[in-house]
Amino acid sequence: MERAARLHFLEHGQEVHEDESGGGSGGERAKVYPYHTYGTKAGLLRSRLLKSSIPLYECHSGCSCSSSCPNRVVERGRTIPLQIFRTKNRGWGVRCTEPIKQGQFVDCYLGEVITAEEADRRRLKSTMSQRKDVYLFALDKFTDEYSLDPRLKGPPLEVDGEFMSGPTRFINHSCDPNLRIFARVGDHADKHLHDLALFAIRDIAREEELTFDYVNGNAAESSDIAPNSESMTVCLCGSKNCRKYLW
Repeated sequence: MERAARLHFLEHGQEVHEDESGGGSGGERAKVYPYHTYGTKAGLLRSRLLKSSIPLYECHSGCSCSSSCPNRVVERGRTIPLQIFRTKNRGWGVRCTEPIKQGQFVDCYLGEVITAEEADRRRLKSTMSQRKDVYLFALDKFTDEYSLDPRLKGPPLEVDGEFMSGPTRFINHSCDPNLRIFARVGDHADKHLHDLALFAIRDIAREEELTFDYVNGNAAESSDIAPNSESMTVCLCGSKNCRKYLW
């Protein structure tokens, strides 16, 4: 009987059955990393994770491995050149001057780490609160009101990339994106302060604009929304499956 393919990505060091290249086979127990470790796909995120919401656990200072460990992709930082350019109708955008492979790490979303209270204060202070939300990302992947760790009970910290950030601050939204954000835990191993790592979810051509879904597909369908230009943010991504509004 053919066994069902399974991938349970757990904390680093735990063991699971692995059936992709680079892991064990025939019932062996193997440590599973989120990345391929051998061959032409080495360093690329495993295909099963590309459309998942599973967090990525990388090695850190508490591990016995070296800095060359294949499970330190995000830790090593961006390895591709990013270019900020002017789009036709959406302000600034970001592209890469070389092709990007499916599963390749692009960069992290960076910014000021602030409390939820400060984030709300900045939203209220902003003349366009919806525009402010474009730059705010809650570090809520592990938030759990029943957690024994008081830092994870919430409200979560937020990252504000409006004034202090890197090139990823200029990446635009698309309802049909080529990037996806993953929660990544590594060097400091603090879940309440995890990284926001951007990976390519398909092959991306040279100088193709980089995009990710700001609301991760959770926005209401356009048919369920009563258009109100004064209170809603219109989506300008132009994709065939555009949801018309961001929020």
